[in-house]
Amino acid sequence: MVYRLYKDDFSFPPPEQADDEFGGLLALGGGFEPERLLLAYSSGIFPWPVEERGLIPWFSPNPRFVLMSGDLHIPKSLIRVLKKRPYEITVDRAFAEVIRGCRETFRPGQEGTWITSRLIDGYCRLHRLGVAHSVEAWQGDSLVGGLYGVSIGKCFFGESMFSLRPDASKCAFATYAQMLFSAGTPWIDCQVYTDHLARFGAKEIPRSRYLELLRDALGGVASSSVRGG
Repeated sequence: MVYRLYKDDFSFPPPEQADDEFGGLLALGGGFEPERLLLAYSSGIFPWPVEERGLIPWFSPNPRFVLMSGDLHIPKSLIRVLKKRPYEITVDRAFAEVIRGCRETFRPGQEGTWITSRLIDGYCRLHRLGVAHSVEAWQGDSLVGGLYGVSIGKCFFGESMFSLRPDASKCAFATYAQMLFSAGTPWIDCQVYTDHLARFGAKEIPRSRYLELLRDALGGVASSSVRGG
């Protein structure tokens, strides 16, 4: 069953009620208000807005793709690249530019982009609140790659990355993942399977297990409720 979300109600149905035959689709509607986004991530839900008639789709996929701190693997070829320091890696220097880079970069097999102007506005608001973060890869003054995501408590929820030079996004991700894990982050949410992140050690786990990990990391504060149908 797919639920309808309403403008003035930020609640969500339980993520276990997502339709696994449609990739974990749970609900349609709502907007990218900071309160709604924060509740979504803390409940195991995220937007993937290939918008249908202007309605934002919200997902909680099963299985979930997660990189555990003890599973991080940096390929030897990338280690050699990192030692050469071809890029300057920074954090939160150019959030808006990174998310726009993710939108504008061509991806084989994809038509268009799911990163809409509405989404960019919402995540930029989260960034100003200190919740959404970007990682940048620079060559001189040129932004050549990066990634962005959401941080709540000990959790980091990765969203998207882009690269304009060889290994730029890989260098950004590897550097930031090590920073997060060294600071006590137990895992990085990678949402759905990609070959790219599988090479770093990310693995699929059941949604039920992911929700347990999420509750543990957030101290049991995540909650959601149902409205609509």
